[in-house]
Amino acid sequence: MFKHIFIYRLKVLMKDKTMLFWTLIFPIALAAFFKLSFGGLVEQGTFRAIDVVVVEETRQEGFMGVMESLSSGDDQLFNMTIEDMDTAKGMLEEEMVTAIITVNETIGMTVNQSGFGQSIVKSVLDQYNNTANAVENILSTNPAAFESIAEDLRSRVTYTVEQPITDAKMDITLNYFYALIAMASLYGSFFGMEEVNNIQANLSVHAARVNMAPVHKLKIFLSSTSASLVIQYSEMLVFLAYLRFILNVDFGSQIGLILLTTFVGSLVGISLGAFVSALFKSGEDVKTGILIGTTMTGAFLSGLMFGDIKYLVQTKMPILALVNPVNVLSDAFYALYFYDDYIRYTQNIAILLSFSFVFCTATYLIIRRRKYASI
Repeated sequence: MFKHIFIYRLKVLMKDKTMLFWTLIFPIALAAFFKLSFGGLVEQGTFRAIDVVVVEETRQEGFMGVMESLSSGDDQLFNMTIEDMDTAKGMLEEEMVTAIITVNETIGMTVNQSGFGQSIVKSVLDQYNNTANAVENILSTNPAAFESIAEDLRSRVTYTVEQPITDAKMDITLNYFYALIAMASLYGSFFGMEEVNNIQANLSVHAARVNMAPVHKLKIFLSSTSASLVIQYSEMLVFLAYLRFILNVDFGSQIGLILLTTFVGSLVGISLGAFVSALFKSGEDVKTGILIGTTMTGAFLSGLMFGDIKYLVQTKMPILALVNPVNVLSDAFYALYFYDDYIRYTQNIAILLSFSFVFCTATYLIIRRRKYASI
């Protein structure tokens, strides 16, 4: 009987065009809009050499040597050109360069706006001027210290070492796509709601017939829910394939764990829908509204609409982040991509499985006690 109900429930669900639209087509369309909207956001998180023009009014070998060293190599800080003042002003007005660096008795700069690049140029020039003034003051009182100072400047020691926390490529758009995947997974709650509605005799004629059948209600519910889980998970696999191969969203190399996380997310979504449907005795429209409101609120707090909100919630209200299944699921994908260990990922999966267990247990306890005086 389980197999019979499972197969026929699959056929019914595959013909439900409205359900398939909201659980598959809508997330795909939203992902396409995301990709179009983000545009060059990835490049914004990547440092590029700053374009500057140098005007040599007085030749200073020391400063020009510093600028040449900062304008060469794989990790160069500047793209430097040397021009006269009139040409340099034209380049600045046309925004071909970030700043004009004037080499005279003192080193100065000219900009037409403030920004990240301008701040870096100013910081470099301030450091050079301060060092030059300090050396000049020392030599004015102790000329014999020249060799010692020159050696110190040539052999400056850096006492900090840059140690990246991950080898993953930084992409500030990934959090949006992770939140979108989590939202799409939680849209599986519509399937869960439908399955509970179909075994509550007071909601539909179909459910009344189901309750008259000589089959245990739990068996009917499990077989139907299994069919919904298969459909939801299959849709999520299609969605992931679309993101990876059509939109070129990089999820990292741990494909097996990504698929497992997606399955857990689908399970949480269906169990959430079943719980809400069993808890509230209202009509289907009210339950749908509750599920949409819950899912979209969770998606907003996980950073789907505004990326910084995720950080604010985690720092100001960490409990809210932990009880939001959309946030926990998106964070599981994030942990898989950015972290080399599985501590954070395991914690997220454990929380998601706990959600599913609580929802399923509560749904069973509510449904099994529900009796009808007449059908």
